Amino acid sequence: MSETVVEVSNLNKVFKDFWGRPKAKAVNGLNFEIKKGQVFGLLGPNGSGKSTTIKMLLGLLFPSVGKVKIFGEKPSNLDVKKRIGYLPEETTLYRYLNPEEILDFYASLFKIPKADRKKRVDQLIEMVGLTHARKRPVGEFSKGMARRIGLAQALINDPDLIILDEPTSGLDPVGCREVKDLIRLLAKRGKTVILSSHLLADVEDIVDNVVVMYGGHVRSSGRLESLLQETDKHTLTFETKDDELLAKIRKFVTKELGDDVDLEHPKRSLEDMFLQVITEAKEDSITTSGADYSGKVAAYLQEDGEHANSDVLDKLTQAEVMEEVPVQEEPAEVKKEILQEVMQDEAVAEEETEEVIEAKKEEQKEEINDKLSNLL
Repeated sequence: MSETVVEVSNLNKVFKDFWGRPKAKAVNGLNFEIKKGQVFGLLGPNGSGKSTTIKMLLGLLFPSVGKVKIFGEKPSNLDVKKRIGYLPEETTLYRYLNPEEILDFYASLFKIPKADRKKRVDQLIEMVGLTHARKRPVGEFSKGMARRIGLAQALINDPDLIILDEPTSGLDPVGCREVKDLIRLLAKRGKTVILSSHLLADVEDIVDNVVVMYGGHVRSSGRLESLLQETDKHTLTFETKDDELLAKIRKFVTKELGDDVDLEHPKRSLEDMFLQVITEAKEDSITTSGADYSGKVAAYLQEDGEHANSDVLDKLTQAEVMEEVPVQEEPAEVKKEILQEVMQDEAVAEEETEEVIEAKKEEQKEEINDKLSNLL
């Protein structure tokens, strides 16, 4: 019987506010075991409790209720911590150090002898494909390159338990394939890997067992191969190049199964299984501290045309206070005599204005002539 590396029993985590009142229940009644050499997938949408669970496995958070055992001990045990490698979701490195300096620093924390440190650092840098950039500050690295150094850092102490949170984030397809090959190799060496990822296609390739979480609860768990089998369906597989024989087999198979027919359950994709589990959780009204899914598209975004009706736009453009505007009375009739007098006054004013302008122009000309005469 293989050794149990991780044992989680009735694990609960409740976050409280300043006054000690329950604020959010991130993990609720979690139970699972991970055996030595397994690649274990921890799956779930944002806010499902994955990161909180990982932090409790690492001893960074204490459970509100329940127990966590790593190698039969509490996660806070220093000897246990020495056997764990961890790649967090966000790669945080000393941006002014180069890969050699960063890995040497982490190796020194584990008290690895200097001679062994140099050899191990060189091997890890070559393994993650950054030999050409070993002297460059990591602050100049792309996200994918920084992720590679983060993975090397998680393996610097040759850990027995490796916890990888989104390990392929930021990597190109070749890098993703290399990481998956590395995880398979680690499992063959007897290492235990806990893998948390949103990239279900990557997880599907390499995990043995999975736990699907939603709202802090385990909604599905077990061997991945069994979970993906659709037991209510069957597939018949046979070989033939004879169309006439094919027709006979189709007719025959409705009555009974022959020796030349292979009966098996078809498999769905991990993504299909994951979406079904989450949909069922929502139908059961399970609450989650993360984002809700399948929200309706805003009504005003669904309308067609430039002048589509929109309650939102109407509310934004309507007046805050609707008041009755008083109706203006009809203007009184203007007498013709008064109107003629006003028009005559305006005409006189215009004539006077033109005379003033001409006078000013003559004055300016005389001033300029006087100045020129003085100069001569």
